[in-house]
Formats: sequence, C-alpha cells, structure tokens
Amino acid sequence: MEVLKIATAGSVDDGKSTLIGRLLYDTKSMTDDKLEAIERTSKQKGYDYLDFSLATDGLVAEREQGITIDVAHIYFSTPSKSYIIADTPGHVEYTRNMVTGASTSQASIILIDARKGVIEQTHRHFFINNLLRVKDVIVAINKMDLVDFSEETYNKIKSDFEELMGKRDYQDQTITFIPVSALKGDNVVNRSENTPWYEGQTLLEHLEALDQKDIYNTGTPRFPVQYVIRPKTEDFHDFRGFAGKVYGGELNVGDEVVVLPSMTRSKIKDIYFYNEQYKTAPRRSSVTITLEDEVNVSRGDMLVKVGDLPTVDKQLTATVSWMDSANFVPGGKYVLQHGVNKVLAKVDAIEHKIHPDYSGIEENVTALQMNDIAKVKLRLNKPIFYDRFKDHRTNGSFIIIDSRTNNTAGVGFID
Repeated sequence: MEVLKIATAGSVDDGKSTLIGRLLYDTKSMTDDKLEAIERTSKQKGYDYLDFSLATDGLVAEREQGITIDVAHIYFSTPSKSYIIADTPGHVEYTRNMVTGASTSQASIILIDARKGVIEQTHRHFFINNLLRVKDVIVAINKMDLVDFSEETYNKIKSDFEELMGKRDYQDQTITFIPVSALKGDNVVNRSENTPWYEGQTLLEHLEALDQKDIYNTGTPRFPVQYVIRPKTEDFHDFRGFAGKVYGGELNVGDEVVVLPSMTRSKIKDIYFYNEQYKTAPRRSSVTITLEDEVNVSRGDMLVKVGDLPTVDKQLTATVSWMDSANFVPGGKYVLQHGVNKVLAKVDAIEHKIHPDYSGIEENVTALQMNDIAKVKLRLNKPIFYDRFKDHRTNGSFIIIDSRTNNTAGVGFID
C-alpha cells in the first residue's frame, strides 16, 4: 500500500493536534480505549466537546499546557493509503523539530487560525517547507466556526498567504487552501454544509488524491550501496550483489553505470527484489543489483549512470539548520554523514545567518545557536559525491554529528 508522509505546522493553539485527532476519529482509526480515555478526560475538564488533541499530545507537559513540544508520529490508514503524520511543535524555539518533521515528508499541512490570519510564525513554517522542497503544501485555515464560516475572512487570509508565496525560491510547489474546523469536523474528512461557497476538496479527499509521481522530487538516478551480498552457498557460490535504495530516477538492466569513487565502469546485469527479477528499478525502490563485470564495490560506494555524475569534492557550501545546545563555530570539527558515508568536516566559515521569517539575512555572525539557520562553508578530509539539494533532495543533504557526544547536531542542504 502507498505510504504518504505528512508534516504539520502551525502556531500555538492553531489546532494541529486537534486536526490530527479529528482525522483519526472521522476515519475510525482511533482505538476504543483511546477514544474512551479522550471522552473521560474531556468530561473531567468540563468540556462539552471531545478534546482530540489528547490523541497526539503524549507528554505530560504537553497535556498540562495544551501545546506540542516534541515531534509525534501518528499512523492511520484508509482503504487506499497509509499515512504517517509528523505533529511538529509551532514555537520558534522548536524550529529544529519542525525541520526534523518536514525533512522526510512529501506533503505538509500549515494551519492558520482564521481569527489571527497570517502571522510571523506562518512565515517560518512556509520558509521551512520551501527550504526542504516539500512539493505539496495544504494551507488549512482552521477555526472557521469562530468567524461564522466567513468567506471574506477566508479570502483575505488566502490573499495574504499568496503574497507570502511570492518570496519563495522553490516554485515547483502546489499550494492548496482549505477552510476547516478541526473541532467540529468541517471539511476535514466530511464536506461541510457551512461553507457552500467552497467548492474544493476536503482535507482527506486532497490527501487521497495525491499521486506519488506528483509529490516526490525527481532527479538523476543515484544508488548508494548499503550492503554487499555474498551468500557463499552451494546454489549462489559466485553471487555478488549490491543492496540499496534507488533515489531520484530509475535504473534498468543494461544501463551503463559508473562506480564512485573508483570511477570504474560496468553494466547492470540483473535487478532483484528478494527472489524476483525485474528489468527496471523505479525510484524509491529497495533492490539488489548485480553487474556484468567483477568490479570492486563496497558499502558507501555509489552507482550512477554514465553521463550523470554528481559533484565529487572536499569542499562545499550548504544551508545548515543547527540543533545542538553547543554552538556551531568557525574552526569547529564534526563528523559529516552523507548517505552511508561518514567523513570528518571542519567549519571554514559562517557566511551569514538566515532569518526564517523572510526578513533577510544577518552577516558577521561568529557562532550559530540552537534553532539558527545559516549559510556555511565546510572542508572535508576526503571527497563525497553529492548533488545540489535543489536538484536532488536525498543526495544533496547530510547530517552533522558531534564526535564527542555522538549527538546529531545539525542538518545541511548543499547549495
């Protein structure tokens, strides 16, 4: 079954957790004990409605304050699709959590409180979706029940957001506006009678209609080798296969490929998925590939088509989102993990800090603190084979690891 990963974003009290709870409830994806707990807790709090935010806010502090602090992943299914929703916090001090939630998502839901409209945090949420090249963005204008389902209010917010869209640098993005009431269920799963002026799809209808070919970023084929398979059994005595996942495009039997970093050439002989053989390995498929020639291929190497080589270099410029409590400073040394490869990296310079509310940049920055986003230059101890993030979402990204603590300290997107 097709799996769709979705990130949510919104300011405090915009209703993200309530929206997800409503999706679970109206699709009958909530377990009986969970529903009973929500009914019981809502009654204890004196609510005359079900507090669906309790379905996602798992931390005690989240429930006490009515806010989202950590990223929660929620799973549910319909007859046609499985969904993984990353419920991310909206506070500015949790920018790193928003980046984490959106980094693996193919679609995003940005919530806007109909009473407040487009605010500074909306700029941040859209900036992160733009930075991470999320192709399908749903702008859910929530709490329409509190503005009497006003079409005028909806159109004003839509107009303000379209003005914000003019600041983005990633144009290959579909933006869809939907007026909803997460609390009441209007236009979430079921169409609302309160918005006769809205002729579009409900939130779930839109998600169900999304096609994989429209939401996954395309690029040139990249096949990083994760494991070399040598069974050494009687039946497969001479078998030598290379297991991994295909990114960006498809690979076919007979394609002439280059092995990086050795630059050795060969042709794809067979493509296996378990015990089945295929002529084509589509993008995002996990397969085992064999080559016609006995060439040396190891974990961390990459197979690419002849004529489609990535950049091979020991220096790079990238946009970094810093996530660690220890500052990121020029001269600092870290471990950079790009795919399955790990190399040592030194910070050459911080070019400038980027304000994620589209208010500009800040130069002469001496250090990055937690949640900062900046353009930086890095020098590596050995070359990696990479693409620009704007051209290849997978091969153009990396994580930064603090070698002293082994913490993931930051994430980078190569320019």
